[in-house]
Amino acid sequence: MKVFLSLICVFLLTSNVFSQQISYHLSMPHPESHYFDVEMELSGFSSDTLELKMPVWAPGSYLVREFPSNVNRVTAMDYTNLAMNVKKTDKNTWQIIGHNSTKIKVNYQVYAFELSVRTSYLDLVHGYLNGTSVFMYVDGAKELPGKLEVTPYKDFKKVSTALPVALESVVSDGSYFFQFENYDQLVDCPFEIGNHEEFDFNAAGVHHRVAMFGQGNYDIAQLKVDMAKIVEEETKVFGVNPNKEYLFIVHNVTNGGGGLEHKTSTTLGVNRDTYDKEHYTDFLNVMAHEYFHLWNVKRLRPYALGPFDYDHENYTSSLWFSEGFTSYYADIFLRRAGFYTEDKLTHSVVSGINYIERMIGNKVQPVADASFDAWIKSYRPNENSSNSTVSYYSKGRILGAVFDAMIIAKYNGEKNLDDFMRMMYELYAVKLNRGFTDKELESEFSKFLGEDMSTFFQQYIYDTKTIDYGKYFDAIGFVVENNGKPVPYFGISIQEIPGGLWVKTVNAGSPAEAIGLSPNDAIIQVNGALMTAKEWNEFMKGLKKGKTFELAFVRDGVLMKATATMGEITLPVYEGKVTKDKEKLKLYEVWTKTSVK
Repeated sequence: MKVFLSLICVFLLTSNVFSQQISYHLSMPHPESHYFDVEMELSGFSSDTLELKMPVWAPGSYLVREFPSNVNRVTAMDYTNLAMNVKKTDKNTWQIIGHNSTKIKVNYQVYAFELSVRTSYLDLVHGYLNGTSVFMYVDGAKELPGKLEVTPYKDFKKVSTALPVALESVVSDGSYFFQFENYDQLVDCPFEIGNHEEFDFNAAGVHHRVAMFGQGNYDIAQLKVDMAKIVEEETKVFGVNPNKEYLFIVHNVTNGGGGLEHKTSTTLGVNRDTYDKEHYTDFLNVMAHEYFHLWNVKRLRPYALGPFDYDHENYTSSLWFSEGFTSYYADIFLRRAGFYTEDKLTHSVVSGINYIERMIGNKVQPVADASFDAWIKSYRPNENSSNSTVSYYSKGRILGAVFDAMIIAKYNGEKNLDDFMRMMYELYAVKLNRGFTDKELESEFSKFLGEDMSTFFQQYIYDTKTIDYGKYFDAIGFVVENNGKPVPYFGISIQEIPGGLWVKTVNAGSPAEAIGLSPNDAIIQVNGALMTAKEWNEFMKGLKKGKTFELAFVRDGVLMKATATMGEITLPVYEGKVTKDKEKLKLYEVWTKTSVK
């Protein structure tokens, strides 16, 4: 009897779930107002109180952006078109109270006027949206499949997204229909809507579409060839490309803003002139970075990054691996695809080392902490950030090179970082189908290298000890040495303003800090004279350690004076050269090879 009753309960619960339906209608009848109109139709939700939520952040961009702040009043009607009671209970939750209706329609507007890869935008030229900033979800029903109807503005003729099409073609009223397996898929597929240019190419057995918004000096024929080369090289690392189709949305604008990864697509924000000979590899680099994320982050991921908690921060200490290693691989792929020379690759690594080691914050913030605190520090920089933080992108990129060197040396060139990435992907993304923990990441490196990596992790990832670059790179035939020498030093960055020089940053422990200079001060006289930024830089170059000079500066409208003394600092100057050791040279060639089998 208990078994029979249990089966009845399961049947009733299952039937209720299957009877629940959700659909969205997105329209933009007045794009000049910058508002998207959203209608949700909900069926089969029997609870007296229904809660709707909107995410506060966009996965891949680790900052609470408070998307609900762009939502206008939310209204609801039952199946008889009778208005229902909607109450907002916290910053991103709306309650529909006492509905007890078979069908509910919810309407709201979203203000969209921030064109970045992580937000949404609408005007008379085009519309772009990221789902988490536009679509609400029913609390407790994110796993529910559904459909989306998109009705573009009358002058917009194209809709580009990676979301699966529900109908084969556009219907007579100009709407487009899509379907989604769950809410995560819906919001993981950004949309470009307008009159943009489209082209496609095939690579690694995958059909790739490219939606190009904005004018740019790009050559479509060349892009098809070059983007395909990078796709092929990236797929070789894992031996499989999990997608049948993939979409690139490219915004060609005055000031590009990087990229944002998704499982089956990416959005790139690039300078519209980036395709010229001098800057073309900049575009290919960001493209390679974001494409690699379809494996590393979207599938092989830290445990905290999926399933997502859209209400709160999702903390992980492993972004140095997820983002930093991806940055390292972008350089590697450009080398393997023939866009970087051997010298360009090694120069990039050495430049990265110098960049990191010259950051004051590198000796203050461990890279694991930089990852964990991305939510409050990395995406919220201030005038003191250079003194207190390190980039998990930049330091993670160098750690990627170090781990690559360790593996190549350990296995005498028979294995490299590719083998570790492939092992991790097959274990966590495919076999276990879950994210890895910080401890598991450390453990897997230890097992792969056949040695205890706890000291390495403690010193270089959870603490701020300087990496022994010479040790790790010398082992693969690339001699890295620090040839830094003492140089005069004052310790501020400035920007020219009318009537003076604006102090942007002041380095911790510098002579400038010692005399009380602060960010936002305005230097109006140096030894009694006004200087331009160019003159200031020349003046600084001419001073030696111990030389004094007089400064007059203004803070909050108050004139202040100080006698400054030029100091001295030994900045790291790492340099690299190829070994003369023939055995190590073989390992160097493995590291800098142009392609993999």
